[in-house]
Amino acid sequence: MRVLQINTRYYNGGSTGRITFDLKKVMEANGIESYVAFGFGYNPKDDEKGTVYRIESDRELFISKLWTKATGHHGFNNKGETRKLLAWIDEIKPDIIHMHNIHNHYVNVRMLLEYISTKNIPCVLTMHDCWTFTGHCAYFDYSGCDKWKTGCNHCPSLRDYPKTFAPIDPSSWNYKMKKKLFTPLNITFVSPSQWLCDLQKQSFLKDKPCVVINNGVDMSVFHPIKSNVREEYGIGNRKMILAVAGGLATRKGKDYLLKLPSLLNDDEVLVLVGLKKGQEALLPTTNKVIGIQRTKTSDELVGLYSEADVFINPTLEDNFPTTNLEALACGTPIVTFNTGGSAEVVTTETGLVVDKGDMDGLLSALRTILCNGKERYTIACRMKAKSDYNKNIQYKKYIELYEKTKNFNYNCLL
Repeated sequence: MRVLQINTRYYNGGSTGRITFDLKKVMEANGIESYVAFGFGYNPKDDEKGTVYRIESDRELFISKLWTKATGHHGFNNKGETRKLLAWIDEIKPDIIHMHNIHNHYVNVRMLLEYISTKNIPCVLTMHDCWTFTGHCAYFDYSGCDKWKTGCNHCPSLRDYPKTFAPIDPSSWNYKMKKKLFTPLNITFVSPSQWLCDLQKQSFLKDKPCVVINNGVDMSVFHPIKSNVREEYGIGNRKMILAVAGGLATRKGKDYLLKLPSLLNDDEVLVLVGLKKGQEALLPTTNKVIGIQRTKTSDELVGLYSEADVFINPTLEDNFPTTNLEALACGTPIVTFNTGGSAEVVTTETGLVVDKGDMDGLLSALRTILCNGKERYTIACRMKAKSDYNKNIQYKKYIELYEKTKNFNYNCLL
């Protein structure tokens, strides 16, 4: 069987790039001929060039990015590069096309979906966010908008990801075009979380089935280890609260993370990893917070997860955060808001879930876990990660889906 994945990125550049890479490796290990087409952010190695295809050149990347930001028609640009992509697909003749994030500016969604329909190629699409059934936004929890249920217009989130500076609101046109393209297809959506499947049932795609396949992590990489990160970063014997900064984005819980150090005791410290360059200056001037940009190695990241007493994820909108899975795999309990799919990985044995936006509740949950002691949770965290979020197990579920799709020969299983 020959499978083509299409995504914004490959290997690096966020969780979906890594998922695409990992899934390719799992497919190859199971005897599947695996191909990837991606937008930007990585240059294929010489031994990858037959199976890994970069869609946008640097020149096209610059032009299409400007056009998309100016018009707001994410996913409806870049006809020239899309024609080249479709010609490449004609050459490799995949049995299955598996799409991930097809928004942004790297591929023309209309051309791609019409091609798939015309060629009658079975396909899978994993929804990593809500873009498929909205007129613009990838998430709408933070804005509180529910226009996507009936018809998008006067979008309140044009300046949010995927950002646009369009002088005319494009959300109504985008919404109608997506509805036109997706509704007639014989489609099954795949979501990493039950939360997103439930939302899909309230959208114009409500009559389409949705399958949940959780994301997975590499258990051979993410597991409890001994590390010197406490000495390296001056943490010492203090109780360590770890958080992934998410670029200090508001929707990722920036306000709660910046407020937390002022509420901590002297024997507690917040460690923020994943800051952008210069963002250390935004942190409170106190020894109760330590900012880290990129970790030097994967072992250092695993060391931070392993040495942390608790992992905090105050995200305000998210699908199924991989960081939660990485923390669990390293034996570290989680505190998160009840938002999106973030809470789905947490049980009473692996952490605590707090009402969204409840700062007092967040602090109380942290203190409860710190008082109980990490050792009370570690075994349960590791066991849940191994049983539910082992990438080798989770991604084999896609292979089972490919087989069903190919055998049933659906017009398009998305």
